Amino acid sequence: MTEKVFVSAKDVADRAGVSRSAVSRTFTPGASVSEETRRRVIEAAEALGYHVNHLARGLMRNESGLVCLIVSEMDTPYRASLIRAISRQLQSVLKIAMLINTDRSDKSVDDALRLAISYRADASIVLSGMPDKSITDLCVKSGQRLVLINRDEERDGALMINLHDHEAARRAFIAFHRAGCRNLAFANSDVGTPSLMAREEGFCAAAREFGMEVVVERFGPTRYQSGVTLAQRLLTRETRPDAIFCANDLLACGVLDTARHQFKLDVPADLCVIGFDDIEQSSWASYEITTFAQPVDRIAEEAVSWLTQPMAAANGLRSRLTAELVWRRSVLGA
Repeated sequence: MTEKVFVSAKDVADRAGVSRSAVSRTFTPGASVSEETRRRVIEAAEALGYHVNHLARGLMRNESGLVCLIVSEMDTPYRASLIRAISRQLQSVLKIAMLINTDRSDKSVDDALRLAISYRADASIVLSGMPDKSITDLCVKSGQRLVLINRDEERDGALMINLHDHEAARRAFIAFHRAGCRNLAFANSDVGTPSLMAREEGFCAAAREFGMEVVVERFGPTRYQSGVTLAQRLLTRETRPDAIFCANDLLACGVLDTARHQFKLDVPADLCVIGFDDIEQSSWASYEITTFAQPVDRIAEEAVSWLTQPMAAANGLRSRLTAELVWRRSVLGA
């Protein structure tokens, strides 16, 4: 087996006939180097197969360039889009994402995060409210900077990004009320994250202001099959709902399919439905769900922008963003 040969910056400098510092400047964005020197260094690097060791360079500045993305339900459409947006933003500022799957907040997650910390990750971004607070405790103890997305957890020095979930829920109620709906229901999962519960609480509070009550059903994870079960429970009640606000779009897809195919209901004539997240599937012709669009790109931009600020300038703060209502054909009058 051929032994792997490591090419150093000195090897490149010798071949190009320049100084070691000239090689360093060539591969440092914004550094001053003549075009001729740059050409010779690049040609020598390509001939030798040299690549800059960004990890070693970063560690000399006590930075690894690694950022942990701590994620639950990473295979759901919304979470996948958020991972894609954040990892793209990190790459644009020459940082690398390290993914940690926290569908279970147990010892295996703790071990995975400790492994990431052993690689001296600079920061962690927690992408959901599901992982236990002990996970963020471990990040803080390791000296990492923290971005918390859709979590109800106060941390000194951390950036907390949340949505105006109560406000969105109120807009959902108003949309139903204007459509003439009076028998309202909220379909939620059993996950109980702060964002999901805020949507439920905001919707119920808005209804009470108008002297109306909301039937709330919770079941399972925030996935399609849970939506099927929730629809079966709600649509077999003695007083059938004429409007269902779903905690997310995957639940709404399950509710819509069950209403149409099992109960033969017309959407929106017999039943109006609103979801949350604006995943790709919600725009498909078979669904066309009125929903709230998560500002995924804005979340990613704010998170990464904050992480790239000097530590002294990046004081902890809370950012609240608005989810815009996207009108489609699952609500009367849309």
